[in-house]
Amino acid sequence: MVLAQVVGTLVATQKEQSLEGLKFLLLRNVDMDGKTSGGFVVAADAVQAGVGEMVLYASGSSARQTVMTDKRPCDAVVMAIVDNWEVDGEIRYKKGVND
Repeated sequence: MVLAQVVGTLVATQKEQSLEGLKFLLLRNVDMDGKTSGGFVVAADAVQAGVGEMVLYASGSSARQTVMTDKRPCDAVVMAIVDNWEVDGEIRYKKGVND
């Protein structure tokens, strides 16, 4: 799983039928301090995440392991909304404080 921040949404009115009903989010990877790093990823949203939230996403075959994405052609899925994380005993991110 990878840490990322939701930076936007993606709308596709024309898509493969098996993708109907999925919400798509635009994610930007973040480092352990919450700073953006790397590129962007489009992911299906399995947890009702919103713009600005920190999330965990999975990619590859793991992206098809959620109830929402089972047997769908997804390569990335948001699997969790992050409440906080710590590194070496130090809180690096806490939802509502670092937003």
